[in-house]
Parts: sequence; C-alpha cells; structure tokens
Amino acid sequence: MRSIFRAATAGAVAPTRMVWLPGAYHGAQDFLNAGFPDAVLGRRLAVDLSFVDLELRHLGDDAAQQQLRTEVMLPARKLGLSVWLAGVSLGGFIALDYAATFAGELDGVCLLAPYLGNRMLTAEIAAAPGLDAWAPGELAEADAERRIWRHIKTRGANSRPIYLGFGHHDRFAAAHQLLAAALPQDSVDVIAGGHEWRTWTSLWENFLDSRFA
Repeated sequence: MRSIFRAATAGAVAPTRMVWLPGAYHGAQDFLNAGFPDAVLGRRLAVDLSFVDLELRHLGDDAAQQQLRTEVMLPARKLGLSVWLAGVSLGGFIALDYAATFAGELDGVCLLAPYLGNRMLTAEIAAAPGLDAWAPGELAEADAERRIWRHIKTRGANSRPIYLGFGHHDRFAAAHQLLAAALPQDSVDVIAGGHEWRTWTSLWENFLDSRFA
C-alpha cells in the first residue's frame, strides 16, 4: 500500500501519528500540495503524518482494510504510539468503516467533510426520531454504509474521540449535521466553505490548534 511519510522531526519518532486517507480521485500527494505537513511543522508539533493512497475500489473492501491495518496501522501501534486515523470525503468514510471494525486500535478519528452514505440512507436516519431510534437492520453486517452508522449509534461515553469538520456549503452538509448531532459540541467544527481542499486545510489547522497546540 503506497504511502508518503512526513516526520515532525528528522531522525526521530513522534509520540503521535496521524494516518490520512484521501477522497475519491485524490491521492497522498494532494495532502502535501494542500500544505498538511507544513501546518504541523509550522506549529512545531510532535505529530508524524502518513498519507496513504486509496482508490474508489477500496470502498467497503475488507481486503484493503486488512492491508491498511497490517502495513500501516499495526506497525505504528507496535511502536507504542498514539495513532489517529483521518480522512477527507471518501477517505473519511473508509476511516469510519475501519473504526467500526478495529475501534480498540485507534486513539481517535479525524473526519473532514466525510462521505456518510447515500441520500436514501441519510434521509431514513433523518426521518427517525433521533439516531437512537433508528434501526440499522441486518444489512449492517454486509452494508458498509449502514455499518458505519450502527457504529456511530452504538458508541459509548468511553469511546475514542471522533472529530468532525466541514464547510457550511459542503454538498454533504446535511449528512454531516446528522453526525454532528451524535458528537460532543467541542468535537465539531463548521466553517465557511465547500467540498474543497481550501476548506479542508483550514479545518486541519483548526484541528491541530484545538487538539495538539
């Protein structure tokens, strides 16, 4: 699984590692172009970054999840690091699906404008009298979209943190609001902007300032 690694300090291993997954038609290099490593270096934060290349075919792919776990996530865990999994757009969906399966192996999840399922599903959830009342059904075992919402619905008070950031004019904003309602207020960041790198970079900088600075 191809990835690009950027250390906070050359020749040293930082105590925290964030693994980033890109959106559809994006790749690891796009995070560098958007200045994600620069935001860490400029703040002198002890956070190493790993940007992993994924493709649309990895959506709901158990083999890809296992490869991500074996090649990227577990090696970081074995070093005793605090490991966060993060993603933008489709990468956020894959990060949530990973968290639903391997929740105990993550210290947190950072989602920027995540894809959260098709409109029929999110409308079904919105029509329920609260997420607690929504029933994911038996399909959740095989349907990744229902599986991630079942994970969100069943998270407990001691669950690892999920941070959500999105723009007011994001095309997935309605679904983001559903997720925001299930998270603590201080874990949600909504700013001006749409479904674009400029907005995600600003959200990333806000996340670093609120969690690590």
